[in-house]
Amino acid sequence: MRIGLITPEPGHPLLADTTALLAPEHEVEALDPATVGDAPLTPLPLADVYLLKSRTPQALELARRLERRGAPVVNTAAATALCQDRTEMAGLALRAGLPFAATRTVGALGVWAGTARPSAPVVVKSRLSRRGDLVARADDTAGLRELAREWPQEPVVVQPYAPNSGWDHKLWAIGDRVFSALRRSELSPGGRGPTHPLAPGELPAGWADLVRRVGAVFALDVYGVDIIDTGGGTPLIVDVNAFPGIRGQSGAPEALSALALRRAAAGRA
Repeated sequence: MRIGLITPEPGHPLLADTTALLAPEHEVEALDPATVGDAPLTPLPLADVYLLKSRTPQALELARRLERRGAPVVNTAAATALCQDRTEMAGLALRAGLPFAATRTVGALGVWAGTARPSAPVVVKSRLSRRGDLVARADDTAGLRELAREWPQEPVVVQPYAPNSGWDHKLWAIGDRVFSALRRSELSPGGRGPTHPLAPGELPAGWADLVRRVGAVFALDVYGVDIIDTGGGTPLIVDVNAFPGIRGQSGAPEALSALALRRAAAGRA
């Protein structure tokens, strides 16, 4: 089998470990979206499957070009792009009946904050999910305007702050396999803290199945779901990510290599 990696970082631990598992019997090739650019793809032989581990515009366009040639891409360009737009993400999740945080799109933060008078704490997030984006809690008008001074032109969404323990449940899925950890939330008073292992068996009842349902709704094969426990094991989904790092999770490279081979075989059938 030929497996392509759409990424500028083939040395990422998850990808490197997956490559090490596949390379003895299969051909693994990394495509840097910034290097490939607009170069013609027609002379290149298609891989049996591509793993899209990048969310840049160049990576998404490369994935679309490969899909138009008939190549399977995990995750698809469309599913990956959907998870970058928090307005679209929330709309799809809520229409599907998932327990997702109520999300309001308000436009540029500087404009909205000039007239907004939050009566309770809110979470303000960049509409476009990306590295280094805005995710912050504002407890009152003063806090909101302070954020607006730092991010005046940033298009944002706003969610009610849901009281919780201050720990995010980080859940990841590769196919049907679910991995989990606990991480101190960046919205907690002390800011983001370390990530601690959490066995899937320690999750509240039904959470693993909820994660798999998210994958079905969003048409994702490799993804992350951030959940907070609002009390008594009641889940609230606050984010969905396409192809996250899934670092330090035992069995993740094996799950990813097996998924890649299944998708490659299905594409050949």
